[in-house]
Amino acid sequence: MTILIGYVPTPVGEAALEAGLAEAAARGDDVVIVNSPRRGAPVDARLVDDDADAELVARAAEAGVSARVDHTTHGADIVETFDALVASTGARLIVIGLRRRSPVGKALMGSDAQRILLDAGVPVLAVKPTA
Repeated sequence: MTILIGYVPTPVGEAALEAGLAEAAARGDDVVIVNSPRRGAPVDARLVDDDADAELVARAAEAGVSARVDHTTHGADIVETFDALVASTGARLIVIGLRRRSPVGKALMGSDAQRILLDAGVPVLAVKPTA
């Protein structure tokens, strides 16, 4: 089986990666590390490059987990991207990181994490970075 890990190179993404790799090692699952840039964005500093891809795969291997990195672009609906990856990989779990947001930020912009939690077709493990 497979676990999808939503990853950006931030403390939130690192928390998701660590939790996802631990979960995969415990279950004997493979992982797909999802680093999905928004379609049409000219530059996304949260997108990892080939060197970082290799480092992520090596970190997974150190944890005893087989991994690959997916850079599928997404439009406005990140949930559709995760659902498509669940369907194509047979994933049974999504792991995402959560960050603190102000009430105004939530009201004005919504939350991709919240939408994934509520709308994904498989269970979601949501983690926070340690303080």
